[in-house]
Amino acid sequence: MPPSSLFAILAYPEIDPVFLQIGPLALRWYGLAYVAGILLGWFYGRHLASNPRLWPGGVSPITAEDIDDFILWITLGIILGGRLGSVLFYDLPRYVEDPLAIFQVWQGGMSFHGGLIGVVLAMLLFTYRKRLPLFSLIDIVAASVPFGLFFGRIANFINGELWGAPSEVPWAMVFPTGGPFPRHPSQLYEALLEGVVLFLVLRLLTHHFKALSRPRLVGSVFLGLYGCFRIFVEFFRMPDPQLGYLYGGWLTMGMVLSTPMLLIALWGILTAKPRSYAPKDGAAGTVVQP
Repeated sequence: MPPSSLFAILAYPEIDPVFLQIGPLALRWYGLAYVAGILLGWFYGRHLASNPRLWPGGVSPITAEDIDDFILWITLGIILGGRLGSVLFYDLPRYVEDPLAIFQVWQGGMSFHGGLIGVVLAMLLFTYRKRLPLFSLIDIVAASVPFGLFFGRIANFINGELWGAPSEVPWAMVFPTGGPFPRHPSQLYEALLEGVVLFLVLRLLTHHFKALSRPRLVGSVFLGLYGCFRIFVEFFRMPDPQLGYLYGGWLTMGMVLSTPMLLIALWGILTAKPRSYAPKDGAAGTVVQP
């Protein structure tokens, strides 16, 4: 149905993807979103690690200083994993033909699932090196990730990318690169669900249900809810054009990659056990299992 036949269509607020141009240097909202998400996640992770009310016995096995040390690790995990995931999962033939395009991250092309794998690997290496409990760090990081997801989806909206399927809902928009038809602003759906709703649920778990006393519970709930939200929004979002729908049906790559998250989440939720933490030789961070 063409836009003129609709009663009302929300205007897409076209925003220049470049928020600041300094000579040849272009600073983009996409990059700013990553910086904002990482910084806010860092501050929030420090808050969780420093708040004795959230931990059994008032002792956190992960200190604020540990979070400070981990910021470079997680940044590398996000960028390298996210880019590699985009290359492998979504557009491998293109990058095989033009390998230099892999390094053009300012043009977009980051995969959440690739970034997730990169961050998990970073946490495995970091906790092994520092002799810290892996699942407690996973819980802190998982509770902090919604900041990055929110700003990342807002950046997708500003870039006019990853738009939704044609729709007649009153809030449908005509995106500059989406043809003449109004579409679901699926980027905003994901910003709301993956950013706001997910943050509030995890905040409720950490601050009201003392979920940090059960290592891997918060991380598992994060995986499960993200997987559910992503699969749900995929029904309103157009698949990547180079892939289309998979197996000749309605499946998308986002659905396929999110399904294992549900299985891992179920395992983590069912097996998470309460643990207490106590300082060893005057230093916080030793795990004491009952």
